[in-house]
Amino acid sequence: MITRRQGLAAALLTPWMSSIRAASLDTSPGAPLNDMERALHAIERLGFGPRAADAETIQAKGAGPWLKDFLSAQLQGARIDLPPGLSDRLAAEDTSKLDQGELFERFRRAQQLERERKQSLKDGQDTETDKGDKGPNPRRELVRPVALQASEQRLLRALASPAQLEEVLVDFWFNHFNVFAGKGPVSVWVGSYEREAIRPNVFGSFRTMLGATAKHPAMLFYLDNAQSVAANWHPRGRAANRNPNRPTGLNENYAREVMELHTLGVDGGYTQHDVTELARMLTGWTYDPKPGWGGGSSLFRFVDERHDQGRKQWLGRSVAPAGQAEGEMALDVLAAHPNTARHIGYQLAQAFVADDPPPALVQRLADRFLAAKDSGTQLRDVMQTLVQSDEFWSRAAFRAKFKSPYRYVLSSLRVLAPPDHESLPADVQPLLGVLNQAGMPLYGSVTPDGYKNTAVAWQNPEALTQRVQFAQTVNKRFAKREALATNESDQVLATLGPLLSATTVSAVRSATPDMRTTLLLGSPDFMRF
Repeated sequence: MITRRQGLAAALLTPWMSSIRAASLDTSPGAPLNDMERALHAIERLGFGPRAADAETIQAKGAGPWLKDFLSAQLQGARIDLPPGLSDRLAAEDTSKLDQGELFERFRRAQQLERERKQSLKDGQDTETDKGDKGPNPRRELVRPVALQASEQRLLRALASPAQLEEVLVDFWFNHFNVFAGKGPVSVWVGSYEREAIRPNVFGSFRTMLGATAKHPAMLFYLDNAQSVAANWHPRGRAANRNPNRPTGLNENYAREVMELHTLGVDGGYTQHDVTELARMLTGWTYDPKPGWGGGSSLFRFVDERHDQGRKQWLGRSVAPAGQAEGEMALDVLAAHPNTARHIGYQLAQAFVADDPPPALVQRLADRFLAAKDSGTQLRDVMQTLVQSDEFWSRAAFRAKFKSPYRYVLSSLRVLAPPDHESLPADVQPLLGVLNQAGMPLYGSVTPDGYKNTAVAWQNPEALTQRVQFAQTVNKRFAKREALATNESDQVLATLGPLLSATTVSAVRSATPDMRTTLLLGSPDFMRF
């Protein structure tokens, strides 16, 4: 008896294999992509890879019409409705409903309970530990659920949201404005940071996103601007002077990174003096740490008494004392600077076209960035320019990128998803473990430049070995029954179509059924996009 999945695989496999043979007739650098290749190129670059359901839809509608509808929809982002199963899973995660103050209260409470637990151990009062029980772990009970639910939200959206370009851009812009979840209360704020500062702005104004990240407590704490004060500032009262954690002076960490990484770029025409002056302009930008504050959407505060009230000389201009307005003006200037436009244009072209992006494309993206700087859809306009470019659709760009561990894991699960129902992992912790082992823990980049998206960062023997091991682990789900294993590999072959070389297809077909999925996911073809 032929099941629906067997019939679907057989129906899709023949035309897609024909596409492979047709595509192989002309793959010279100047040869244009055919409609099938363009469709798959789009879903791989503007999303996290095709699913069997996508292959079915493309075959039914035709690659050309499907691609037109796909591109139009993807540039709408959040306007695309989420599947009910995904919406239900996201809605069930209660910590995503907590505001910044409530999240900080959980972190503060965990710290307090941990201190009390350690003191009770020191005093010999912990009877549970005396019995051999380690007792409650405040961090595990209060902090870990917040971080886990943030990770689950990100992974489930990336796997199942039809708004795939939005998910790719959330990953891109999070790395651009990276914060490290392993630093203090950033662990509870990282999900809030992504939801409030990054996600709402990926198709909007760069200046709005720049300001949202600058004022979020996750960034203020991660790059220490919350502790940056005028050099001659002193807290009031003797008790404050005895506090070993009080701010002690100017901190340049955020000022440096906002120019080097977030805006102008490392060669953006500024000096160390400009870094110091910007740090002075941003003194007093902090957050309200009072326990139990709650009741609002933002902890950001400008504290005038901490601000450096002197005149500054920054990027060739004299800046008169103006409190918080000095920092706002600086962000305005940086967001509209031609060097920022070139830096953003380069990074987008590198992420979506080639590790060494075409200079002409970078310049066109920079021009569009500046032309749309006053638009509420600035970043959507830039992405539209990119997607409409000849460089994006060139043969040279096709399969030219190497997948990061994050993209590799997501594309593996998407290509294996059954075509006839919404497939979501019941538990994302194994996936987080795979990313940890691959050197790319989610929200785990320690340095402010985030994770790289170039081949040189991930293409090494150890990484390739880990991917094969992951493919073997995934394959165990299907290797128990020969028929199921064969169906699964046929589905992957049918879904990937012309993305696979004739050599890979031949190797898979000649292998035993229990090894076919491993060979597919571990193939050089699948590691590129």
